[in-house]
Order: sequence, then structure tokens, then C-alpha cells
Amino acid sequence: MKLHNTLTRKIQVFKPLHTNTVRLYSCGPTVYNHAHIGNLSSYIFADTLRRTLQATGYTVQHVMNFTDVDDKTIRRSAEQYPDMSPEEALQKLTGTYKQIFLGDMAAIGNDTSAMKFVSATDSIEGMRALITDLYTDGFAYIAEDGVYFSIEKYKQSGKKYGQLLKLDSSNTSAARIDNDEYDKESVHDFALWKTRKGDEPAWEFELDGHELLGRPGWHIECSVMSDNNLGQPFDIHTGGVDLIFPHHENEIAQSTAGKGDVYATYFVHNEHLLVDGKKMSKSLGNFFTLQDVRERGYDPLAFRLLVLQSHYRNQSNFTWENLGAAQNRLQKWQAMADLVFQPVDSKQDNLALQKVDWQEPQKLIKQQLGEDLNTPEAITWLDRLSDDIEFLPNDPKTLKHFKDFLAFVDRVFGLNLSNRTDITPSQKDILKQRQKARNDKEWAKSDQLRDELKEQGIEVRDTAHGQIWHHI
Repeated sequence: MKLHNTLTRKIQVFKPLHTNTVRLYSCGPTVYNHAHIGNLSSYIFADTLRRTLQATGYTVQHVMNFTDVDDKTIRRSAEQYPDMSPEEALQKLTGTYKQIFLGDMAAIGNDTSAMKFVSATDSIEGMRALITDLYTDGFAYIAEDGVYFSIEKYKQSGKKYGQLLKLDSSNTSAARIDNDEYDKESVHDFALWKTRKGDEPAWEFELDGHELLGRPGWHIECSVMSDNNLGQPFDIHTGGVDLIFPHHENEIAQSTAGKGDVYATYFVHNEHLLVDGKKMSKSLGNFFTLQDVRERGYDPLAFRLLVLQSHYRNQSNFTWENLGAAQNRLQKWQAMADLVFQPVDSKQDNLALQKVDWQEPQKLIKQQLGEDLNTPEAITWLDRLSDDIEFLPNDPKTLKHFKDFLAFVDRVFGLNLSNRTDITPSQKDILKQRQKARNDKEWAKSDQLRDELKEQGIEVRDTAHGQIWHHI
């Protein structure tokens, strides 16, 4: 399997640190509001990467974090729950949005059961320990408003700051930055720990005789949560390109200061999801969540397919027209999957389908996914099959092969094609009535029964092999 590694700026043959196990860490959401569709596209990429690694034969330990304490969560919780204590308000807000996020993840086809979710607020002790080590080793210093990481001390120790991108004097500053909404153009010493301001949630921290009641900075959270759950170094770190600098660069620095040189062996980043060709922004009115997608009548899995239609390293463009096209494509595949419930008795026509090698498309799909997750090319095999297969033969062996193929497709793409349901007995009875009406040339009655089924979410088409239905 090949992956583009941001550390080396090239596509490499992936080699895990341990023979059969891949340790994968994905930067997760800041749980202060609904995740927007750009965030969700990043999580679809991470989920697809894990699925592909598993299809390749690896066991994958996949960890994703919840950022449940930072400037945004503190500010929003105070606004939402002014009558609660800061700690209770923070827990209430973030707890609510964690559950909403997990629901969104399931709706877009991400397998949350295959992941471990960890929260920053459950990892405070580890953050205090790492900050203490950094301070003791001379890489951190105490200021009037917290503890900061010294980039200059890090470079003086022989380490390279700028492993993921080129940094020079034009974007380097000696200034400190104490907020979590970081300047992405200039290098600053960054906050490892921030002392309490006003009525904020806070944790005790004593360092070198200083009482530093406060909370962690953003970057330190991921360093500790990844190390606590995967060890260091681990295999793959994922995230959007917007996290390359400063977040991931700062993670590398604080995780390798005074230690080994390697934090993670591969950094794999996905590109932005644009909306109508522009960066998503509330001011432009193009800021959407999964709730918006649902309210417009679209299947969340159609959004997943829209994301898979673009290579993860290319910017993709979300428009409602593009989402509609993805939904039509998905429904075509779903109609193909519904054929398993209505096999056709036609020995002459069935012979060709009985000879199909169902392993071949699986091999070709895995081959494309192994080429740096080439999802656009991989999913074209589903188009080819859905174009070619108009029915399935009433042959147990062929039906089993087809069901196995759908299960494989779900394992790698997460599109839920293998969990379709049959129509009800009453709907089957309507189909029988409709067929009789057609046989008797009662066309008005036939049309009326077809419309009745459509109102129940069943589309019917008439073929040389009889009535073929699919859910809509």
C-alpha cells in the first residue's frame, strides 16, 4: 500500500512499525457546536484509510480525540449555561456535542465501533507530566499567563522545527501567542498551559514552586492523548491540511523535545472541501452541517459518496447540484443491491452471470485504494457493475458471491449496500396485483398500483424479466 507522507513530501510504500498492527491517530472535533461538512469530509477520509488498511490485512488501532477544553468550548459553554459553574457548563456543552458528533459519524457511514474516542479533559494528568518534563529539560518557560514552549531552545538542541513545511525568518516571530486560534502565518512560542482568566474551568498545577491554576493549551492535548493510547512513535497521524501548521508541527516539537526524533512515521493530510468553489465561511452563507444536508432531503451517505468521488489530496467542491448527482449515483447502486431479494428464473440469461468472477472487481478496487487511496477510480467499478447487472439469477452460488461482494464494498467504502431490506408481504401482494392488471391490460389500474408503491418508497420498472423494484 502506498501513501503520501507529508513528512517526506512524497508517496511512499507504507511500512508499519510493527508487522501486522497499524497505530492510527486522527485529530477529532472541538465539541462546541455541530461539525461542519468540511470537518466531516476529513473524518470520512480517516475512516476510509482505516478501512483500506484493514482490507490490506492489518489490524488497526484507531484513536480520535475530542477537544473538550479550549477557548471556543469555554466561551460557548459560558454563553449557553450562565447559571452553571464553569466546570459544569463545560461538561454539559461538550457532552451534548460529543453525542451529536457520534450520531453524525454513524450517519455518514463512519464505523465508530472500530475507533477509540478520547477526551482532553480525561488526560489532564498526562499533560501536566509532559509539561513538567519539558520545563525540566529546558524547553518550556513560565510566563505571567502560563507555560510556553520555546521554539528557539528546541532548535538549539539540534532538532528541526519545520518538518512538515518550510519555515524561515519571514514567518518566524519571537512573540508568544496565548490563544487557541493560532496565527497560521508566523511562528510563535505557544502555550502549553494557560493560567485561569476570570471565571473559567480550571485544574490545579504546581510547577517549580508556581501555582498555575488553569488549563492546557490546544497542542499539548493531542501529544498526550496519542502517546497515552498508541505510544510513541506511532504509525500514522491524519488531519486536514489546515492542521499542518501550526498544530501538527507543534505536536512534533513538544513530543520530540529531549526525546527521540520521531513522533509519527507518516503524516497524511486531506485537502479542503470547498463550497461553491470557495472556502466555507458563515459570512458567505456557505457554511453547512449534516443537519442542513438532511433538511434538504439528502441521504448523509450521498455526502460520503461525494467526498469519495474526489481524491483526498485534491480540493473537492460541494454544491447542492453535486450532492444531488452523488445521491442519484448512490441510489443506482442501492437499486443494484436490492436485486438480491428478487432473483430471476431464466436459465439462458443467467448463464453469463453465473460465470462472473466476483473476486476480480474486489482485487481491482483494493489495487486502486492501495495507490494512495485512489477512491475516484476505485468506485468506478461499482458504476460498471450497476450498468451491467439488470437482474440476478435464481442461483444460490451466484447470489452468495454477489452478497459477499456487497459486504466487501461496505467494508471498504461504508455505503451500507449489504444491509438493504426486502419489501413487505403487503407490498409484494401489490406487485402481484399489478402484474395481473398488466396481464389483463388494465393499464390504469397498473399505473395506480405503481403510484401506490411509490408513495411507500418503492420504485417499480417493467423489464423482459418481469417487475423489478428498488427502494427510493
